[in-house]
Amino acid sequence: MSTGGPAAPKPPISACVICFNEERKIARCLASVEWCAEIVVLDSYSTDRTVEIARRYTSQIHQHEWLGYVGQRNLVRELATQPWLLFLDSDEEVSPALRDEILSHFRNGPPSCVGFEFPRMVRYLGRWIRHGEWYPDAKLRLFHRDYGRSEGIEPHDRVVVTGPVKRLRHPLWHYTYDDVEDHISTLNRFSTITAQQKHVGTSAFHWYDLLFRPPLRFLKGYVIRGGFLDGAHGLMIALLAAMGAAMKYIKLWELSRRTTNGAAEPPSAAGP
Repeated sequence: MSTGGPAAPKPPISACVICFNEERKIARCLASVEWCAEIVVLDSYSTDRTVEIARRYTSQIHQHEWLGYVGQRNLVRELATQPWLLFLDSDEEVSPALRDEILSHFRNGPPSCVGFEFPRMVRYLGRWIRHGEWYPDAKLRLFHRDYGRSEGIEPHDRVVVTGPVKRLRHPLWHYTYDDVEDHISTLNRFSTITAQQKHVGTSAFHWYDLLFRPPLRFLKGYVIRGGFLDGAHGLMIALLAAMGAAMKYIKLWELSRRTTNGAAEPPSAAGP
């Protein structure tokens, strides 16, 4: 016979997870938010076991073609039913300490703020990163649906709210890259998206951006923000961040050349 009292009611939070082909990470993410009143998964037609695994944690699984980070976040926002929303990526995990901190704010009724932000800590090549540009990397991910939505320029979305925001102390855990190859692949993909956004906007290519921004990015992450305190991992992160900045401006230069010169003509049969 159980001597415990009734289970505490779950807070009125919808955990909203967007995903695509994350069969190795989705279970860890969803298990970390089972304390929420609802879990909503928005999948972009995964071809692996992501959806099958997600069904172990929720029946609220929806599929939609990829709309970009901002579009996908705002769509899952409309699919959720609870007044409070917790946005997560499938490679993230709510730490037990962050879970308890959130629950403490909902224990006595609705919070007095409209949003919560908290630090995000990255697990990279077997080590937690505690310095540089990757930490504390505060994210506003928990908010009242009536006062916030996703905005931003791809591939970087952010939640914008109208009202007071409270800063929490404990971290959201992020398992961002599987290895260096995955890191470089992501930098390649994101630099293409960012260069295209700049090209169709008002940002023209300037040589000084390519010359100065990559080394400044390295100095910011490794020296100013203390990335050197993470040892070899901090050095790798700062170097790759500088490389990603260089890739972005090189791709913007390439797009600018195509616009200026028109489509490249094919080589003649006689040679290049």
